[in-house]
Amino acid sequence: MTSADTSSDASSDSVSDTVSAAVDPRDEAPQFVLPLVVRIEKDAPPARTDALETAARAVLTLLSDERAGSVGGEDGEWAQAVRDWEDARIRKVVRRARGAEWRRASALPGIEVTGERAEVRVFPPVPLDGWPKELVKLQVSGTDLDDPEPPSAPEPGIPVLWLNPGLQMSAGKAMAQAGHGAQLAWWALPDAERERWRKNGFALAVRTASRERWAELTESGLPIVHDAGFTEIAPGPTVAVEGGSRLCPLPRER
Repeated sequence: MTSADTSSDASSDSVSDTVSAAVDPRDEAPQFVLPLVVRIEKDAPPARTDALETAARAVLTLLSDERAGSVGGEDGEWAQAVRDWEDARIRKVVRRARGAEWRRASALPGIEVTGERAEVRVFPPVPLDGWPKELVKLQVSGTDLDDPEPPSAPEPGIPVLWLNPGLQMSAGKAMAQAGHGAQLAWWALPDAERERWRKNGFALAVRTASRERWAELTESGLPIVHDAGFTEIAPGPTVAVEGGSRLCPLPRER
């Protein structure tokens, strides 16, 4: 479920063409991670797509929160942690919890986001080796979620995070990748469009592209998440971010 060291941040795509990985300043910066916890009760697990979309919206909700930025020249309480995280490699880790574990995690500062049935809590970034004790013992494995029925076609006019059809990822890994895609979409938008999207509840869809569609998306100039290959999958593209023409008109080039 770890998406460690993806090139999901906007700067990595542009920097990688001119600066070798050995001298990338982000590698020399202190490394932080964005923790997400998904609630998976034994008798009521969420559907896979619901969990992926909820995780993506959770990332956006944190990025747009006043505590993660500055208001009137004053930093919010999470602003420095977010800056430190964005200055290094963008890492997200998804862990699962249920019962008492979920209640302990919910007591920590963070934001809970719900989907149809999915519940995901996102926390401000923490040092890579400095997880809160309430989260560090939560399991990374065991998120084998399924969709009871094939997801319907995305609603017209909303951003779609298209997953690479050639990859097999656990739900936790895919949740982290969807979060990366949502973050690329957020970075690509001007403030006015960000506010429109926020007021719309960060409406979005996560779907797996057909192989033909994936080939088109990767050649389209849209933002694409590239995983560094540290965990479940080999390095390469994982998510293509397609903006909806009405609610989130992403530029075709960054």
